[in-house]
Amino acid sequence: MNFIKMQGLGNDFIIIIDNENVLIKTETEIAKKICNRRFGIGADGLVIIRKSNIADAKMVIINSDGSRANMCGNAIRCFAKYLYEYGLVEKNIISIETGDGIKCVELYINDKNKVELVKVNMGKGSFDGKDILLNNKNSLINEVIKIKEKEYKLTALLMGVPHTILINNNDEYDVIEGKDIEKNNLFIEGTNVNFVKVIDINNIEVKTWERGAGATLACGTGCCASVVALKKLGLCSNKVNVETLGGSLAVEIINNDVYMIGSAEFICKGNYIN
Repeated sequence: MNFIKMQGLGNDFIIIIDNENVLIKTETEIAKKICNRRFGIGADGLVIIRKSNIADAKMVIINSDGSRANMCGNAIRCFAKYLYEYGLVEKNIISIETGDGIKCVELYINDKNKVELVKVNMGKGSFDGKDILLNNKNSLINEVIKIKEKEYKLTALLMGVPHTILINNNDEYDVIEGKDIEKNNLFIEGTNVNFVKVIDINNIEVKTWERGAGATLACGTGCCASVVALKKLGLCSNKVNVETLGGSLAVEIINNDVYMIGSAEFICKGNYIN
């Protein structure tokens, strides 16, 4: 099985093509094996390119633990760069079908016909408890929740996938604590957890514990969710530079739509034989 490995801000993915849907029954097990960093190639997730009847291509994301993700900001930038540079699309504005609907993507092409940056309309964030799948709560905004005898002030929203934001200006929390928050019964299907340090209204730092993947170098939807949450709390502007352990991402809110601009890079390609 031929593959390409890519990364966006250090969030790495194995990308394969399955236009005939032959892997649908085995994709979960394939993802767990191929993403294993000891016995496979190693990645945060498996990304599958499929044909779409409603967009230029369909993106399927499976986390390293075999769980599905409706959307991933870093993955979609890698996906879009792959489509263009491998000739699957020939235009710089494309549509991608995801589990969170169709995303409009703009590619910034350099003079060597390579994708330098990718801009994605990530849609609108939702604080509705029904969207986030909160357990018996209409919303969770800047609310103190006690988890394993420790108090956390949390804000939850849906940004393609469920995210919970925790302001961590004094580094009082460790990212590993995200595991307990992720699996708390407040969240019916779990949550991604973002530890956010506010530098000023235009600059923040984000560390993310990803549902299904654990601590990662970056999370695109997490960066977007963090900006939306901080804007809701009056702590940032509409245009924010987000620093992660894997690099920086630009996030801008325009008419409540969230736009993300960042890079994506190829790592290697090969043939998976297991």
